Amino acid sequence: MTAIPTTPPPEGCIDTQVLDHVLLIGINRPAKRNGWTPRMFRELAEAYTRLDDDPGLRVGVLHAFGDHFTAGLDLPAVAEYMKRGEKAIPEGLVEPHDFGLPGYRRREKPMVVAVKGICFTVGIELMLGADIVVAADNCRFSQMEVQRGIMATGGATLRMAERAGLGNAMLHLLTADEFDSAEAYRLHFVQKVVPAGQELDEALRIAQRIAAQAPLAVVATRLNVMKAIEQGPLAAVADFIPVQQRLANSEDAAEGVRSFVERRPARFSGR
Repeated sequence: MTAIPTTPPPEGCIDTQVLDHVLLIGINRPAKRNGWTPRMFRELAEAYTRLDDDPGLRVGVLHAFGDHFTAGLDLPAVAEYMKRGEKAIPEGLVEPHDFGLPGYRRREKPMVVAVKGICFTVGIELMLGADIVVAADNCRFSQMEVQRGIMATGGATLRMAERAGLGNAMLHLLTADEFDSAEAYRLHFVQKVVPAGQELDEALRIAQRIAAQAPLAVVATRLNVMKAIEQGPLAAVADFIPVQQRLANSEDAAEGVRSFVERRPARFSGR
């Protein structure tokens, strides 16, 4: 598909588009290789919050306009925030990196990401903070903060080692080297690699498949996986019976049984 962007202001913006139950979230500053500004961070958080708060939306797809996903931070634009130890995202919103900062909400609904071309620093951290990543085969990845005298603070120091092991994480975090889609796939940073130009279509296909499932069950499943990773297996197991009981008493569970008996696709309402 072709997402249609608005004409962005000089500091960029985040465009959104609804396709059935899917919220397309587009990074829109192609003239600057989608370099991130405070406005873009704020609008991204607002889009993630909209996804969680709108009962008609079930899955998000993060993508970018232009040839590249992002060249990373627009350092002159964000440097003062970093010096003051502040975030450009207002408290109370869903924080897109999703690692539980105090004052911010955690995302509940699934997020699929389509990356292409240059995907540096914050781009890697946003995709690692999502759930499923589709990469074009022309991607160039780099976590280059140490080249700029700063540290990656959007989740790379947490999730690279979690996905790829300590040595692989240190290799890319400490050398600031550039690696390709095949290496990102080997390290489990991305889940699929497709020919350039097909990444958004594939991400949308996955999102639509997720959106066709029972929404309450999708959210509960995602949150249980995250709890297992962050708090350990025993914490996740403790939720099995109470969460399953809640789901089993939902309208969607009843529809799941009816559709099975009637041999037809289920029509879930999210209730």
